[in-house]
Amino acid sequence: MAQLVPPLSAYGLSKDCGFLSSLPVPALADPYYAEWENILARLQPLLQSGGLRAVIDDLPILSTSQLQTELQWRRAYLLLVSMLQGYVWSGAEPSERIPPPITIPLKQVSEHLELPPMATYAGFCLWNYVPHCQTESLSDLSNLGCAVTFTGTVDEHWFYKISMAIEAYGAPSLQSMLEAIEAAHVGDSQVVADHLNQLAGTIDGIIAILHRIYESCDPRVFYHQVRPYLAGSKGMENSGLPNGVWYDDGSSNRDYRQYAGISNAQSSLIQFFDIVLGIEHRPTGVSSTISIPEAKGPQPPRHNFIHEMRKYMPGPHRRFLEDVGKTTNIRSFVESRRSDHALCKAYDSCLEMLCKLRDKHLQVVSRYIIIESRKSITNENPVGNAALSPALIDPDTELSKDAIGTGGTSLMPFLKQARNETTEPVIHPGRRLLDKSQKHAEDSQIQYHFGVGSWNHHSITSGSKDSDGLITFTPRAAFLFAVGIFVAVSAAIFSS
Repeated sequence: MAQLVPPLSAYGLSKDCGFLSSLPVPALADPYYAEWENILARLQPLLQSGGLRAVIDDLPILSTSQLQTELQWRRAYLLLVSMLQGYVWSGAEPSERIPPPITIPLKQVSEHLELPPMATYAGFCLWNYVPHCQTESLSDLSNLGCAVTFTGTVDEHWFYKISMAIEAYGAPSLQSMLEAIEAAHVGDSQVVADHLNQLAGTIDGIIAILHRIYESCDPRVFYHQVRPYLAGSKGMENSGLPNGVWYDDGSSNRDYRQYAGISNAQSSLIQFFDIVLGIEHRPTGVSSTISIPEAKGPQPPRHNFIHEMRKYMPGPHRRFLEDVGKTTNIRSFVESRRSDHALCKAYDSCLEMLCKLRDKHLQVVSRYIIIESRKSITNENPVGNAALSPALIDPDTELSKDAIGTGGTSLMPFLKQARNETTEPVIHPGRRLLDKSQKHAEDSQIQYHFGVGSWNHHSITSGSKDSDGLITFTPRAAFLFAVGIFVAVSAAIFSS
């Protein structure tokens, strides 16, 4: 029987590395590109001194004709988008103009890689790793380094390394789930269940890796020093980019573009999980119960931010997801065998684990972005970076729980809806999966970090420690705790 989906190698993927580059991306050895490499080697001091823009403006416009291998094209992309991000966001005011020394070669490189001429998850996570030992696993965080960072901080290295390790840990699931699709095609329930159980275990391991972000990535350092350089040009009106950025190619035409910044939603791995499990995501705010008016002819798909992020994936990765989406049959296969307890349990376990992964991601976003942005509302911009101006820390959006992510979307509504949609296909809802009341309670806890981080490393009976060491309160617990503090303070005053 012919394969339903071409082999991974047809998309530049591998069984061991998945979407990660199968080989580390080395520096460009050709002396012709030495000036690009020299800027990258000095990127951090140039950003700190404010001299990056002048150095880039003085660069010659280099040809891409010397790039021969895919690794070289990827390195050129990483070099150019690093310069672009630094050029736009260094200094107190952003630059809406991308100069010709970046624009002209970057457009050629991006066209070759089928990526937008903008920094992406692929560049900084999939193609940015440096293994300390070639024979050790890339899912081992201690074996990973980063070729490029903006700040040189341990925190920025760790942030990228978490995503790299997740990609490596999840890599075997690609081939495994393709085999599950083949097994479903021939009606082999046992093989499908086995692969689903493996996938559930893999996602559980990914959750454990994501949890480790707290070890070496400080939320304040991430928010104020790292995150600004991950911002895009879309939805940044209040940051000084009302039209986005224009790519100056030397002509008189101002070619303004708006692109999302680096976002984990650009991970092909997580979208692969959604696709093989038959999880459908709607535009943010659209309920599954909302009906679409009937119209003549085929209806366009209701794409949301997750679908939009496929434009920021390398072309072969995007085509892989499209081809898997055309052939996946796991959900319908399981739904047609509801009496098969082992099969349904395995499928539901995958949904449960993916839901837990999205819950963990919500907690991370709350700690690293929501809480830090609320702290910033009452303080002046501590680093004078253009990307930390009102578009990312506007009180009206933050206090309404509508913070904007680097991808240009409203964070919490989008993430919560994506989490809730994950369990919609569940076969047997009574089995362990979070129901709506539990999700609401967890959302309340996510938003109710008492004192926004000022109560680290204390144990209070009515609250519980979050994974980053914060005390997380339910609203009732927070009220009782506040009453207790008031009574204690009053007693101390009147007794003195």
